[in-house]
Amino acid sequence: MIAVQVLMKLNQAPLKRTPVSLRLDADGRTTAPVATDRAGIARFDLAPASGTVLVDGIERYHGVLNEQVHIELWSITQSPSDPRGAPGELPGGNNAYPGMTTRALLVDGSEVLTDGEGYLVDPGQWSEGFVRAQASAEGLVLTDAHWEVIRYLRQRYAASGQQATVRDMIRHFRRVWGAEAGSNGALHRLFPRGGPQKQGNRLAGLLRTKGEH
Repeated sequence: MIAVQVLMKLNQAPLKRTPVSLRLDADGRTTAPVATDRAGIARFDLAPASGTVLVDGIERYHGVLNEQVHIELWSITQSPSDPRGAPGELPGGNNAYPGMTTRALLVDGSEVLTDGEGYLVDPGQWSEGFVRAQASAEGLVLTDAHWEVIRYLRQRYAASGQQATVRDMIRHFRRVWGAEAGSNGALHRLFPRGGPQKQGNRLAGLLRTKGEH
């Protein structure tokens, strides 16, 4: 028996109903995906072996596969090689609007143009340095939870071209963080200046949502 448990590193919550598959070194075969249970465990009726674990199609572990394979993720969208996640490929767009007042934000030694609230004029200039600089300007101390929301917002937009609603965020983060940590109130406490849809989008380098200006 091979058992793989997937947990969220932030709070050790099990990642439920997530497909896990194995790629075996011996013959290169990849098993059919098995969904994790309430404890975040996917079980395979296979003898211990060597291979790779894929969580939701992404390689997360390589080594001995036995009854005690534990994987911890900062985010289900976490880059395989970077615990902070990598910048996504986002659709084109521009935050410019009539009467916009702009300001320059110093990001890693270079000036980046934002509007008066801190939205990037050119979302293509987003970087993790921008997140740190803009968060500092807004008096926000970044935590791993902030980074996870920012990664989620960017990954969702990159995949669909649509920004997540607050309801989308609550549904997602209740699943991965639990009912309380993923609640509307908790998300607004993380992003006190406008909530996750405004301050979160701002830090994620996304476009303003309709009606914000």
